[in-house]
Amino acid sequence: MGLSLPLPMPSRPPDPRPKQAAASPEALAAEEAMRLADDVMLNSLQQAAFSYFLNESNSLNGLVADTTRDGSPSSIAVVGFALSSYPIAVERGWIERADAAQRTLKALRFLKGSDQTGSPGATGYRGFYFHFLDMDTGARAWQSELSLIDTALLVAGILTAAAYFTAATKAEVELRELADTLYRRVDWRWAEQDGSAVAHGWKPECGFLHYGWEGYSEAILLYVLGLGSPTHPLTDESFQAWTVTYQWENLYGYDFLYAGPLFVHQFSHAWIDFRGIRDAFMREKSCDYFENSLRATYVQREYAARNPRGFVGYAEDCWGLSAGDGPSVEPRLVAGRYQAFYGYAARGVPYGPDDGTLAGPSMLASLVFAPEIALPAVRKQFARATGTLGESLRASGFNATIRGSSPDDWISTGEFGLDQGMIVLMIENFRSGLLWRLTRSSPTIQTGLRRAGFRGGWLE
Repeated sequence: MGLSLPLPMPSRPPDPRPKQAAASPEALAAEEAMRLADDVMLNSLQQAAFSYFLNESNSLNGLVADTTRDGSPSSIAVVGFALSSYPIAVERGWIERADAAQRTLKALRFLKGSDQTGSPGATGYRGFYFHFLDMDTGARAWQSELSLIDTALLVAGILTAAAYFTAATKAEVELRELADTLYRRVDWRWAEQDGSAVAHGWKPECGFLHYGWEGYSEAILLYVLGLGSPTHPLTDESFQAWTVTYQWENLYGYDFLYAGPLFVHQFSHAWIDFRGIRDAFMREKSCDYFENSLRATYVQREYAARNPRGFVGYAEDCWGLSAGDGPSVEPRLVAGRYQAFYGYAARGVPYGPDDGTLAGPSMLASLVFAPEIALPAVRKQFARATGTLGESLRASGFNATIRGSSPDDWISTGEFGLDQGMIVLMIENFRSGLLWRLTRSSPTIQTGLRRAGFRGGWLE
C-alpha cells in the first residue's frame, strides 16, 4: 500500500561493555541470517494468529468468538482486535482490501442496528456493549456486564478501521460514517460517577458494579477514548481521580508504575504510541508509559530468573506472567510446599498469583518494548514447540511444572481471541509501527491524550 517507513524505536541506554572490534564478514553474515530467520518466524506466528479472525467470525454479522472452544459466545473486545487486524492483513497480503472492508462493514452495520435498550437480552446500552454476545443473534450472553473496558477495545478497533479505510469508494465511505456514528453514540459521561473514576461496568439487574478503576491498568485506553469524545466526554477530573490511585514502586532496582500482570503494560500500547509523551504523573517521574512497560518487562525477566517459588522452566529466556488460561488440577507438592493451580487467572509479578503458568502471547507482545530480551525468549519457545505452529507461544498459557501422562508441558487447549489479537497487533507494531501511525493521525486520540494532560513528543 506504500505506507510510510516504520517509526523509529527509542534509543537504548549506552552499552557499558567495552567496544568490540568491527565484526568479521562471517559474523555479519550470521547476523543477517538471524535477522531473516526472525522475520520468517514472526511472520508465520503473526499470520497464524490472524487466521483466528478468519475462522472464528460470523460471516453474517461480523461477530467473533471469544475462544475456539465449543459454545463460545462472541467477545466485543475480540471484535475490536479483529477490526484492528484487518488493515494489517491487507498490508501483509493475507486478504484483499475489499474483503477486509466488507468484513468490517458487516460488524459495524450490526453494531449500529443492535438493540441498545439495556434490557437483559439486549446487545448494549448508551453506546456501550455487553461483554459477551450470542454469536448469531448478538443478544447478551452469560448474564455478562455492560463492559466499559471491552467497549473501549471495540471502539479502538472501530477507529483504527476508520483511519485505515480512507478511500472514496462507496464501501469505505460508509465504513467511516458508521464508525463516526458508533463512536459518537457512546455516553462515556454516564459511566463516570460524581466526577470520580469511571465504573467497571453495569448490569440491568443491579445497575453499576460497586467498584471502579484503581491502580494503573489497561484502562488508560478507555480514558483516552472517553476524553476524546465530541459528544459525551469524560471530565478531566475523572482521569485525575484515577491516576491518584497509581502505585510507583522499586522492584529489583527498577522504578516503575506497578501492575503485576504483563498484559496491563501492553494492551493500551497496541493502539497508542506512548513513546516520548507524558502526562502529569509521568512528567513528575521523568518517565513515560512506554519506558514504564519496558521496565516492567525487565522486572518480569528478573522474577523468572530468580524463580522464588521454584517452578519448572522459569529462566531469563522463559518468562511472562499475565492473564490467561492455566491448569485446573488438584494441589500438588512443588518445591516442598503444596501448590494450588488457578485455571484462568491474571497472574502477576512479584506478588502473584503464580502457579508456574506463563503466557506466550505476553512474550510476543513484549517485542516492541525490549526486543533484546524478548526475541531470545521467543526463539527458544518457537524452537521447542511441537504440533501446531508456535503452540506454546500462541496458547493462552503453558506450564512446565504440570505434566500429564506424557513428558510434555501442560498447554492450554484451543485458542483465545484476545491472545491472537495481541499477537497480530504487537508483532506489527514491532515490524512496522502500522497501528501507531494510524492512531497518531486520529483527532480523537490526539484530543483524548491532550485532555488527559499528555504533552511533548509526537503530540507537538
